[in-house]
Amino acid sequence: MRAASSPACLSPLLLCLCVLQRSYGTPSPPSPTFTHNQTKLPDGDKDSHHRPKRGWIWNQFFVLEEHIGPDAQYVGKLHSNSDKGDGSVQYLLSGEGAGTIFTINELTGDIHAKKSLDREKKSHYVLHAQAVDRFTNRAVEPESEFIIKVQDVNDNAPKFPDGPFSASVPEMADIGTSVFQITATDADDPTYGNSAKIVYSILQGQPFFAVDPKTGVIRTALPNMDRETREMYSVIIQAKDMAGSVGGLSGSTTVNISLTDVNDNPPRFPQKNYQLYVPESAQVGKAVGKIKANDEDLGVNAEMTYRIANEEGAAMFSISTDSDKREGVISLRKPLDYEKKKAYSLNIEGVNTHLDPRFSYLGPFKDTTTLKLIIGDVDEAPVFTMDYYIMDVYENAPARTEVGMVTAQDPDSTRSKVRYSIDQNPEGDALFTIDVDSGLITTTKSLDREEVAWHNITVMASEIDNPNLVSYVPVTVQVLDVNDNAPYIVTDSAFVVCEGSKAGQVIQTIRATDKDNFANGRFTFALPEDLPANPNFTLKDNEDSSASVLARRQGFSQVEQELYQLPVVVWDGGEPVLSSTSTLTLRVCPCQRGARTPVCRAQAFLSSAGLSTGALIAILLCVLILLAIVVLFVTLRSKKNKKEPLIISAEDIRENVVTYDDEGGGEEDTEAFDIAALRNPAAAEEMRLRKNLQSEVWRAIGTEALSPALTLPDEDIHEVIKLKVVEADRDTSGPPYDSLQTYAYEGRGSPSGSISSLDLPEPQTELDPSEVDNWGPEVQILSRVFQEKGQQDVP
Repeated sequence: MRAASSPACLSPLLLCLCVLQRSYGTPSPPSPTFTHNQTKLPDGDKDSHHRPKRGWIWNQFFVLEEHIGPDAQYVGKLHSNSDKGDGSVQYLLSGEGAGTIFTINELTGDIHAKKSLDREKKSHYVLHAQAVDRFTNRAVEPESEFIIKVQDVNDNAPKFPDGPFSASVPEMADIGTSVFQITATDADDPTYGNSAKIVYSILQGQPFFAVDPKTGVIRTALPNMDRETREMYSVIIQAKDMAGSVGGLSGSTTVNISLTDVNDNPPRFPQKNYQLYVPESAQVGKAVGKIKANDEDLGVNAEMTYRIANEEGAAMFSISTDSDKREGVISLRKPLDYEKKKAYSLNIEGVNTHLDPRFSYLGPFKDTTTLKLIIGDVDEAPVFTMDYYIMDVYENAPARTEVGMVTAQDPDSTRSKVRYSIDQNPEGDALFTIDVDSGLITTTKSLDREEVAWHNITVMASEIDNPNLVSYVPVTVQVLDVNDNAPYIVTDSAFVVCEGSKAGQVIQTIRATDKDNFANGRFTFALPEDLPANPNFTLKDNEDSSASVLARRQGFSQVEQELYQLPVVVWDGGEPVLSSTSTLTLRVCPCQRGARTPVCRAQAFLSSAGLSTGALIAILLCVLILLAIVVLFVTLRSKKNKKEPLIISAEDIRENVVTYDDEGGGEEDTEAFDIAALRNPAAAEEMRLRKNLQSEVWRAIGTEALSPALTLPDEDIHEVIKLKVVEADRDTSGPPYDSLQTYAYEGRGSPSGSISSLDLPEPQTELDPSEVDNWGPEVQILSRVFQEKGQQDVP
């Protein structure tokens, strides 16, 4: 089709064509467009100001979907103003579906669709048109892009892809209550015609429900629909396109609607009167029967509670609710006695717990019934007059002493006689017995409160006519106290006495204990009268069952005496009065400063063992001697390992044993012989023991002989030298050569005299001995040294 020469004439014509095409569904001729952004310039044309020809520009073509016919469907026509009709212009088509779906007459430019198209699969196709010179193959028109749009027809029915559906609505709902909204889909074009315009209708479910034709909202159509009458409804909804007109396509689905429960039904007892048999032997707290009211509602709407409305029934019985079975469980609150009352009447009420005020007009949501309980008579065991018994007896009472009496009776009308016995257990058989007829309990032997103060026994009562019916009662026997134990003072450890204690100072507060109870009065303390007065300590009775140990003098010394013994007599206040003597141990030690209670100060291990200063010095000297022996032994071993020749120099005058190698070599092969190999091991050991013994004797003599002046008499020195000579002569383990024995002795003294400070006159001091304890252990030791020195100087 050739474009119009004037835009003013072309616009009304295109408008008319579009209206006709949309009204009758026929294809319209290509609509020219007045934009050039979809037109490509011919090859080699680079003029940016080129204005394409309007007759060669198209917007889109239309083609109907689902075309059925023997001939191909005509789409449109391409035409160039350069075509003179002589066949020199060739029209070419490319793009989506070109050659397979769409074909073009190269001479006339007519476009046809060879296949039936489906808009729901593909709604449009983009193609490119070209006009070239048939002979030169040169482009007559630039390449132009256009669209072929598939025009919709009503070939798809509405569908419900998620159906069927389920919904619910409360029972007794008002008319118009929204239940569910349903939506159908249509694959047709919703922008063209009425092919996708859907209208909803209800095919099944009337008159209970209705559906909005436009929105698809399902609503209730009847009031007071009762779930207990009908619970499930199956509603069929239809969706029809073409706005519901004749010839439209339709689809349907099912919506299953259930009514949910509300509390619109009160509970109801099936009967107005019930009767129940209960034996009088029923246990208190146990269930004796059940009762149930029916409720047609479900879940929480059917929950209820039960209660006993009349006072007489509520006093003897209680009722609880079993939530699972919705039953009322009746239990016994008090023991039953057939002889006193043979029947009870209970007014039982069942009430809903979850009420809905919207349905209060349906009546009270509760119901009542009457339950009559018939009490049955049974043969019962004897009943004691008390639930338990508490008795007492004095300790040390003789056997067969009466403790107390228990009483039991047959509760039945027969009033059978009762026999008593003590439950077979070791404690009851050994200590107590009971009279089988009267129930009198007596002892079998004397009891001791300090051993066991309380005894628990169990007494049994049985009927003579029916021994299988037995009752039990606990009996507690308290053993009363008598004053049969003397008091005593508990002393787990020695009491601490500080060295700096002053006269009258409280050393320790003591208390007594007594196996008897507190009813024997307070305790009294004193020192034994048959012993001489203690010069170091005294005792003060505080008159509150305690006593204080006091120091009688000032200052104590651990060195002089560490432990003191103090006997103390204690009396109780019982009848008769008993007493005992306890010996307290008091330990003297230097105390820590600032402590609230006397605490011994930590001392060295050796000092705590009670060693004197001289003993400590002797131990230190022994340790030093042992260390010197070890060093000497190590030195000798190192020299022996060097294997030096026995003959050290030519001037050595000692005899020596020289060995010569049989293989020769001259005097260069001479080496010192180990003289230890020639010694008798047994003799050497004996000599070593003798030396040790003599060394001990020598040390003893030297220790006793050495006076503070460090001198020895001449006769003692001579005796020592003689002993050493005899020892050297008899020593068979010595080396086989003469040796020089030397004895160091410098005589009786020194011409210069002694320079020791021990002989100096005693310094004068005004030191207060009571203040020494606060100056530390070093000052205390010096103080004791000065005191001892002064006592030795006193003639």
